[in-house]
Amino acid sequence: MTRALVLVDGEHYPPVTMDALESLRARGFEIVAAVNLGGGEKLRAPLDLGSVPVVGGPSQRESLADALDSYRPEVVLDVSDAPVVDTRGRFVLASISLARGVPYVGADFRFDPPPRPPLTARPVVAVIGTGKRTGKTAMSAALARHAVARGLRPVIVAMGRGGPAEPIVTRGDLARPSVFDLIVLAERGEHAASDTYEDAVVAGVATVGARRAGAGLAGGTVYDTVARAVEIADAMSPDVIILEGSGTAIPPARAGATLLVAGPAPPGDLTVGLGPFRLLIADLVVVTMAEEPLHSSETLSALTSSVSEFAAGVSVVRTVFRPAPVGSVRGKRILFATTAPEHAGPVLIRHLEQVHGAEVVGTTHRLADRSRLSEDLRRAEGTYEVLLTELKAAAVDVAARAAVASGAEVVFADNIPVAVDGDLAAAFDAVLARAGVRG
Repeated sequence: MTRALVLVDGEHYPPVTMDALESLRARGFEIVAAVNLGGGEKLRAPLDLGSVPVVGGPSQRESLADALDSYRPEVVLDVSDAPVVDTRGRFVLASISLARGVPYVGADFRFDPPPRPPLTARPVVAVIGTGKRTGKTAMSAALARHAVARGLRPVIVAMGRGGPAEPIVTRGDLARPSVFDLIVLAERGEHAASDTYEDAVVAGVATVGARRAGAGLAGGTVYDTVARAVEIADAMSPDVIILEGSGTAIPPARAGATLLVAGPAPPGDLTVGLGPFRLLIADLVVVTMAEEPLHSSETLSALTSSVSEFAAGVSVVRTVFRPAPVGSVRGKRILFATTAPEHAGPVLIRHLEQVHGAEVVGTTHRLADRSRLSEDLRRAEGTYEVLLTELKAAAVDVAARAAVASGAEVVFADNIPVAVDGDLAAAFDAVLARAGVRG
């Protein structure tokens, strides 16, 4: 028998609900309790389901959370209907169930928690995001550098849609890959701008690259090689393993702490569908690109409200990214290649010129568009001494290759998160402690 918690409402005539529960028992479910989501059109007295205890409370969310904690079911069965619970409300209830590791099943749907099995006894921090290009790699690298500054030995496991066929180790802690190393990889047909190489270059730590395909509504993958990558990372005896998510996919391994990176997508994305699930499993939310025009004050306020609604008590740190060359560009004429939107260009150029002493003679925001990037590079040929490029998308097979062929130097750029509201270093310390890191 499967222990089941059922969700019911008072819009159903109680004998109909009782018949439904009996049919579920006949299908192999042990009904341990019922949560009354509300409604009373068909009720003449408080809902009575015989031997099945009925849980009620101040809100549907609190009632479900309390029942999950009290009865420890193996599945939640939704026997309710509109108008007591609408589509958005149902997704919220599903998120609460999934965050506690319990499948959520209805008449014609089923949501299962994304697998996060324990793959190592070492401290693990997962870095997940609300989508692509939110800054997960930059945040993973920043967390790794913070750990190194504390005297710790981190290893990053990065999974990606362009990851290697078999997990590979890049010892960025011993020698950061050079542009020529990466061009050789690209010539062998590898995705040389994969997150694992970016982590090794910009963080200077050991990384293990894995691959994944697909991402479900709750972040599960269709296929991945993460388990093998974690095994390899574990054998390196690190003080902490940082699991870097990919797009909306969540690393399929148990983590002692989870850091959610929220980018400039509409804040409603966090509350639509199973968006609340990510907030419910987060121990820290870092908002990236928290400046005009990427984030307006209204969207930042709405995002903070979403966090408060679903993850009360979870720390929120607002940050902006600033480019940091991994090598000197002072006094050099540079062409800056980035995936940042064009309206972010002026502030990034100003930072490179004022802080790093570069003369920015050109910028291309087409790093993720190979054909248009090639056009920009052709137009800029002969005008720059150094190509400063983020290690993403076509940075190696198109941009770096063209720059080297034209006789220019190539320097990779990190994206450094700078806190504009909150203490990022203290937040990192809290996450590491939550994961079980000592010292």
